[in-house]
Amino acid sequence: MRSTGSEDGQALMALLVVLAAVCLGASALGSIARALGDHRAHRGVADLAALAGADAMRVAQPRLFEPALRDGVANPRHLERPAYLALGRRAAISTARRNGVTAVAVTFPDARALAPTRITVEVSEPLRAAGRRVGDVASATAEIAPVPFAGAGGDLSGEYRGPLARRQGKPMRPDVAAAFDRMAAAARRDGVALLVTSAFRTDGEQARLFAAHPDPKWVARPGTSLHRLGTELDLGPPSAYAWLARHAGAFGFVQRYSWEPWHYETS
Repeated sequence: MRSTGSEDGQALMALLVVLAAVCLGASALGSIARALGDHRAHRGVADLAALAGADAMRVAQPRLFEPALRDGVANPRHLERPAYLALGRRAAISTARRNGVTAVAVTFPDARALAPTRITVEVSEPLRAAGRRVGDVASATAEIAPVPFAGAGGDLSGEYRGPLARRQGKPMRPDVAAAFDRMAAAARRDGVALLVTSAFRTDGEQARLFAAHPDPKWVARPGTSLHRLGTELDLGPPSAYAWLARHAGAFGFVQRYSWEPWHYETS
């Protein structure tokens, strides 16, 4: 009897050990499952935040192409690139926080482009797995298509196909050429000789230029340059910049970007 009882006790202990291992395994699996669920939730928040930021950029993007000045007065519709990116960042962060995430980093992979179109959101929230806090990072990138620009008689979806006039060997729309003639004549009367360094460029010409200088801060990517509209002029020499800043508006020209004192569009 004692022998049998001893064997039964040993069997029971073995069974209890097995059951304990099963329970511990089930607990660990449950913890891992919860951690995976939390990671998926963080990824979902990153996706939502990136989409919200991209939507804010989509709405604001046309304002990048608004002239900085209208008739010599600051144009409230115009957005500089830092302000444009700030709108996307603010929308992404607020969306993440509304969904319970506070550790959010927002970057723009093409931040130096003429009109950035990509936003990346990184969410860093810890997970709990097997009773321990584990670092977790989830990221998502959203991208918008360039918004057609309806100003200046053209859009970003296709280059100008109409007649061209030439000034100093550079092609431009005839109405732009006429406006330039009036401005150049006024500049000559003030002792300033204006030079046209660049005007209309086809998509093919822009592709070659970008291949030679692949920096989107200074050279737009093929298919996005506003020079393809025939309304943009790059003017010089540098000694003429001050005259242009004072007088170009009187002839229908507006400085396109604050950081490019040579780049003017017809308004």
